[in-house]
Amino acid sequence: TSSHARVGILNNPSSKIKEDNTAIARGILAAFLTQNNSNLKSFLSKLIKEETAKSLAAGTKIVKFLIPGMDGNTFEKKYNTLGLDLIKTHQMFCQEVLKLLPGQMAVISNGR
Repeated sequence: TSSHARVGILNNPSSKIKEDNTAIARGILAAFLTQNNSNLKSFLSKLIKEETAKSLAAGTKIVKFLIPGMDGNTFEKKYNTLGLDLIKTHQMFCQEVLKLLPGQMAVISNGR
């Protein structure tokens, strides 16, 4: 509700990290890195729906879920070049620094 708030995502998967089970995580990261705030919010709202997850698991390409106004070429290029190492780094940070168990969720705040 504030224009001064910032949101970030750290991935802490509980399963082995593979390309076929990280489509949503990579989609979220690619969107954060390439889209403006209004498109990002709309895309993430669409991406986190259960039917989207099922469709991606069944083999649907993530570009099918892009919304009008998104820079699809930039998103797709970033999505296709995001390696699994970034998600593994997130996982290591969550588990070794934040002391979270695999798959455990948390909210971290650093505000005034």
